[in-house]
Amino acid sequence: MARVLLAKLQQETATFNPHPTQYEDFRVVRGAEILAELGGTRTEVAGALDVFAEHGDVEVVPTVAAWAVPHGPVVDAVLDRLIGEILAEAERQGDVDGVLLVLHGAMAGQTEFDPEGRLLAALRTRLGPVPMVASLDLHAVITDRMLQNADMLVGYLTYPHTDFYETGQRAARNLMRLLKDGVQPYTARVAIPLLTRGDELITATGRFGDAIRMCQALEDSPGGLVGNIYLSNPFTDVPDLQTYVIVTTDNDAARAKAEAERIAAYMWDNRDLWEAELTPLPDAIALARATPGLTVFSDAADATSSGAPGDSNAVLKELLAQDYAGRALIPMVDAPAADAAFAAGVGSTIDVRLGGTLDPTRHTPLPVTAYVKSLHDGEFTYENGVVDQAGRTAVLTIGGIALIVTERSVLFVGLRAYQAFGLEPQDFDIVVAKSPNGFRTWYEPLASRIVHLDTPGSASLNLESLPYTHCVRPIHPLDDNVVPTLRAE
Repeated sequence: MARVLLAKLQQETATFNPHPTQYEDFRVVRGAEILAELGGTRTEVAGALDVFAEHGDVEVVPTVAAWAVPHGPVVDAVLDRLIGEILAEAERQGDVDGVLLVLHGAMAGQTEFDPEGRLLAALRTRLGPVPMVASLDLHAVITDRMLQNADMLVGYLTYPHTDFYETGQRAARNLMRLLKDGVQPYTARVAIPLLTRGDELITATGRFGDAIRMCQALEDSPGGLVGNIYLSNPFTDVPDLQTYVIVTTDNDAARAKAEAERIAAYMWDNRDLWEAELTPLPDAIALARATPGLTVFSDAADATSSGAPGDSNAVLKELLAQDYAGRALIPMVDAPAADAAFAAGVGSTIDVRLGGTLDPTRHTPLPVTAYVKSLHDGEFTYENGVVDQAGRTAVLTIGGIALIVTERSVLFVGLRAYQAFGLEPQDFDIVVAKSPNGFRTWYEPLASRIVHLDTPGSASLNLESLPYTHCVRPIHPLDDNVVPTLRAE
């Protein structure tokens, strides 16, 4: 019977978001509660658990699972506490035969640029040379410390991300290969001085999908273990921020290097495709007016899914300035406004300032008069079965504009974050998604038009507008005449 230690630590950090992530922003689950809460969901943990169950001779040792909505840098003391809890539980559990970690890869503390690498290194020191596999987001930043301490890194293969469960399965299967089949992983990495955004990265329709299919072909071939392209979250401004190709083979160094360099060359040769096309707000509203049916505004600059605070009022300001007569649905993170709505009660009309509570340098609070339509405790379930808590949540209306105002940051990517509070996106002319592309999974079947907005925010797709200080330089598209080496390490 193989004892496999299981832990999860996930958050995607946006270092340009001035509001830090606190301990209470994480959902922390311990021991057997991890299996009860995440088993049967469409998550990496559930995928791994199902693979272990198939083998039948695996004892899963659940320790700590902690995850948070993408947000600003994690407070140093909070990061110390989270990593310390995982390490303490790992030590308490005694000897194990293997480790499966569910990580993001683009997490950052206030001063720690590589939390995942730090956790992997600490576990390696405590547990010794046991097989260790980590699952990662496609936007992970791959550091030396991560590669040196994990036997294999296994990342998502879809954008928008829909293969959480399948990635957990791939990670668990590779761990079982290490435990039972005696594979000898050799990993090659190619670093590409490249930051990416844009629709061509959509794996189902864009040119990036061709590169992903190269990775999948490698994994499906004899001796191929893992193929991944890590785009790195462009809003996690850390010293290792750039794009990476990672290929792991079964004891075949020459093949791993050759495949990694081939895929990296494809990514670089198509670098001009990996940039976003954005539309100014006045033009976007004009397009919505001219479009029968639903128009989805991607407000990626304030995407809570990318770590922005979610407190932008840019769309609301412009709709009011233009006396927009249609129906619009807008999310906003604004705890004081939610408190004011709760104090007034359902059916009240309140004067309130909306937006700019978390990132006031980019968003000036907007005075409005709004009607309190409904109030909620904020608990809801995402499409993948994971429960989240938005805190005090108020639905406010200003004419035909409905605002869902939450106390806490949540992911306004799918439909459930609206539907749970009595709002059906299909009933509106404009719906704002706080997401660069992840929303497409749910909205493409419903939308007549999708518009990527050019708005201010800490997760702007206009990368040149962001104040980078730590990432690799020179790097495309921030710098001109970048010449990469594209050699495998």
